[in-house]
Amino acid sequence: MVWNVFVIGHDDLSRRLLPALRHAEDYAFHGLLPLNEAVHAQEYHFDRLVADALDELQRFPDPVDAIVGVWDFPTTALLPVLRDAMGHRGPTLEAVLKCEHKYWSRLEQAKAVPECVPAFQALDPFDDHAIDTLEVDYPFWIKPVKAHSSQLGFHIDNEQQLREALPHIRRGIGRFGQPLAEVCTHLDLPDELAEINGHHCVVEQIISAGRQCTLEGYVQNGRMQVTGIIDSVRDTRHRSVLMRFEYPSALPDDVQARIIDMSRRVMTHIGYDDAPFNIEFYHDDKSDRIWLLEINPRLSRSHAPLFQLVDGAPHYQVMVDVALGMTPRMPRREGRYAVAAKQMLRVFQGGIVRRVPTAEEIRLVETAYPGTLVELNVRDGMDLESLLHQDSFSWELGVLFTGADSYQGLLERIRLCREGLPFVIAPPAGEGA
Repeated sequence: MVWNVFVIGHDDLSRRLLPALRHAEDYAFHGLLPLNEAVHAQEYHFDRLVADALDELQRFPDPVDAIVGVWDFPTTALLPVLRDAMGHRGPTLEAVLKCEHKYWSRLEQAKAVPECVPAFQALDPFDDHAIDTLEVDYPFWIKPVKAHSSQLGFHIDNEQQLREALPHIRRGIGRFGQPLAEVCTHLDLPDELAEINGHHCVVEQIISAGRQCTLEGYVQNGRMQVTGIIDSVRDTRHRSVLMRFEYPSALPDDVQARIIDMSRRVMTHIGYDDAPFNIEFYHDDKSDRIWLLEINPRLSRSHAPLFQLVDGAPHYQVMVDVALGMTPRMPRREGRYAVAAKQMLRVFQGGIVRRVPTAEEIRLVETAYPGTLVELNVRDGMDLESLLHQDSFSWELGVLFTGADSYQGLLERIRLCREGLPFVIAPPAGEGA
């Protein structure tokens, strides 16, 4: 039997990785909703996306066996609504929003694992007296209750910086705030969220000290399982900017065991079931304290090639098999390499793209180091300011996935690959003359 699996925002990476699943002949993958509408749109109309997706699914002539997705909001919210309409298994919309809505998630985390939750509060950026409502001391992070890739997230040291950040937040918060408000109409929200809409922010105590990691796992039939733990390497100047993911984690075994226990407690409390998830943590080496950064009700697309390089299959295997009700047929440590990384190819100065790596240069890099994948986010002549889903400090020109037999070998391979992938960024017109 071949299972028909629909993939929201089916993209080039998923087309390359899904055929690498174990027992790939068991699945037939179909795209659901165009990538530019479901993922890369300038604005989202949630109920219209639901209607379009259901129309597409209902016109399919054969059984629809599963619906999956790896993208952030609104995909994460679409999945429970579509699965419910089609009679499929998966987490409830309420459980997903308890992960997705940053303020609601903090409220639930504080009930389940209070020892790893920082001080936090909600804040209305449109309130003329917002600064007077602060309860968290400076310095702190401020970010919308729904955003991703550190968009509109600011490290605030004093009142003046907050006054400067608020206008930026007010201008951009509606892109995700409005569709989140649409999603929330599908639920009866608890009283503690009655006044907190998608146009609010969450203010949080700084917890960026130490080493960051992400636990990738899934819940099936009420039991949480771990797929793997990935380390995150951040920029030394801008701690909110990710530079690289590394797998497997180099954290001590006892720290990993505590992270697993915390993950199990919080996901059980939330009632999340029959789907993958990931949770980001910080471990403070000095205090030995573990902090929970955020919960994502999806697996990380960024980590999929790393699992393939080290374990022998992308963890899309888990996503697909759990959606179909199977015990995941995910291998472990059967891949080509001992360690792997996703390296972000970033610049910290804006400008116009004057050169990107050619198709031949990419082919040479991918051929020289088997298993290596290169993705470009920019094209010649592009203004970096037009790039979507960027953080507040840098621009991601592309990404590099590669592996090696040792950690030092991995860093050297990244260096060689970057040399073979030249970009040229010119200052914007009127600058640098």
